[in-house]
Amino acid sequence: MSPEPSDARPRRPSPRPSHQSSPRPGPSSDARRAIELLTSVAYGRVATSMRALPFVAPARHVVDDGRLVLRLHRCLGYHEACDGSVVAYEADNLGSGAQDVWSVQFTGTAALVEPTRAQLAAFGPPPAAADGAPVEAVYLSVEPQFATVHLLDEPPVQGPVRRATEPPLRVI
Repeated sequence: MSPEPSDARPRRPSPRPSHQSSPRPGPSSDARRAIELLTSVAYGRVATSMRALPFVAPARHVVDDGRLVLRLHRCLGYHEACDGSVVAYEADNLGSGAQDVWSVQFTGTAALVEPTRAQLAAFGPPPAAADGAPVEAVYLSVEPQFATVHLLDEPPVQGPVRRATEPPLRVI
C-alpha cells in the first residue's frame, strides 16, 4: 500500500506555474478570519462562467492547509467549467439564527484534484442524490488569492420570510 499523500494532487498537469514550487506568502488577517469562519459551516457556493454565462452551484468544502477543497456533483458538469478557471467561493451563516452574521468570499484558480484520505474523511459521505440523480463526487482545489469578510450589524431575520404586500411587477 502506498503512503498517503500529504496534499491533494492535480489529475492533470496545469499550464499555470505550481503554487507548491515557491513559498506561499502568509495569509492576510482577512484571509485568516475568513478561513476560520469557513470552518464553521459545511456548504457554500462556487461561481464562475460557463459558455460566457455566469452560474452559481452549491458545494461542500473542507479547508486543508489554507486551501479550499470542494466537492461537487459530477453529473451537473460545473466542475469542467471551474477546472483551470478563476472562481469565487462564498459561504455564510445567514439563516442560522446566530447573533453574529457573516459572509466570506474567496477568489482563486480552481483545479481538479484527487482528495487525500484525510480530506475524504473530513468531507464525510456525499448525499445519496442531487436533482434526482445518484451523486458521483468530483473534487476541486482552490488556493485563495483574495479573501473578503462581511459582518452584518443587524440581527438576522427570525421566522418565515415575509412577502411584500404590493402586487408583483408585470413584465411587458
